[in-house]
Amino acid sequence: MKHCNTFVSLLLSFLFLIVSCKKNFEEKISNASESMANKDDHNSFQKFTKEKYSSEGARKWHDLQLRILRLPAGPNPYGLNGNRYFAYLGIALYESVVPGMPSNQSLHGQLNGMPEMPDVGKKNEYHWSSSANAALAFLTKSFYTLASPALKASMDSLENALNAEYQQQTSPDDFQRSVAFGKEVAQRIFNWSKTDGALTAYPPYVPLVGPGIWSPTPPNPTAIASPYWGLNRLFVQGSLDNTSSPPPPSYSTDPNSDYYKMVKEVYDISQTLTPAQQATAFYFHDDPGFQAGTHYLSIFSQVMNNEEPSLGFYAIAQAKTGIALAESQIGCWIIKYQLLVERPIRYIRDVLGLTTWNPLIPTHPHPEFPSGHAQTGERLLQR
Repeated sequence: MKHCNTFVSLLLSFLFLIVSCKKNFEEKISNASESMANKDDHNSFQKFTKEKYSSEGARKWHDLQLRILRLPAGPNPYGLNGNRYFAYLGIALYESVVPGMPSNQSLHGQLNGMPEMPDVGKKNEYHWSSSANAALAFLTKSFYTLASPALKASMDSLENALNAEYQQQTSPDDFQRSVAFGKEVAQRIFNWSKTDGALTAYPPYVPLVGPGIWSPTPPNPTAIASPYWGLNRLFVQGSLDNTSSPPPPSYSTDPNSDYYKMVKEVYDISQTLTPAQQATAFYFHDDPGFQAGTHYLSIFSQVMNNEEPSLGFYAIAQAKTGIALAESQIGCWIIKYQLLVERPIRYIRDVLGLTTWNPLIPTHPHPEFPSGHAQTGERLLQR
């Protein structure tokens, strides 16, 4: 329970740290635009507009993603992909607008295996909100293919509504050029995403057997969640080096051992849960459908909708936060299936002899350590 509260504090600290840079970032962009305006247009790479593009459209796409993840759509249809999709959407969003941010550069050459992005041309004008809308629409539809017909209709409706708004803000030629650019960025990012290992068909996972070693656990005695997720490609090579949490106590059935005391504490606390503790547990349950830590993405949405940053700032924030979330998840799953720490329910029933004990919320079908929530918060701050 302490891990859950700690995670919220860590994630909020990370997001507010991003937001605290908003003023300096906007001033930097403003100064850059004035500098570009003073240069010879024939020699400048991409003329920067002083117009401050709103992040409202991008925020609406993120909120639609949350709607998709929150609704049941069959047995665990998206698995751990929520944070992964969020990262790729953030990268595509950033790449679809970064040519209009002269103080920034593409992530090509910085992220692991990321392809080169299309050239915008030296004299072409773009409407960056239109580029962003095209990129986010393309990727959302490409990723969430299992969404209900109603949600797919919502995707089309949002894309069309934003396009109708943006067409009033720019010329037809600039609009079409911007849409084509955003779609091409998204297509390249989508193709790149398909090579990260998440879609690889690995052989069936065979659980090990032994004292204290995790194996499928009630109430899912045969389910195994993403045992190969830790093999996925990192966005930033080497980002997980020297970041692993200290391992838990060594397995022991001795009542005087640290391991026994650790699990016994879980049982003891479960007998006197307060309403606040129960509410926290239900919040971090990741349901319906164990949808990939939707609350992390909800916190991001709450902060951004409150701050209403510019499109450029929002794109940077989503790209950074998405990469950190996705990579922390990879690192967490590496350790889970290396250490294979069993779930408390098995120890409490088999060793403590409390054969009818159940936790407040169902046990998810993967090893206990490390905590996904605490691990993510820790790695966010390390990044």
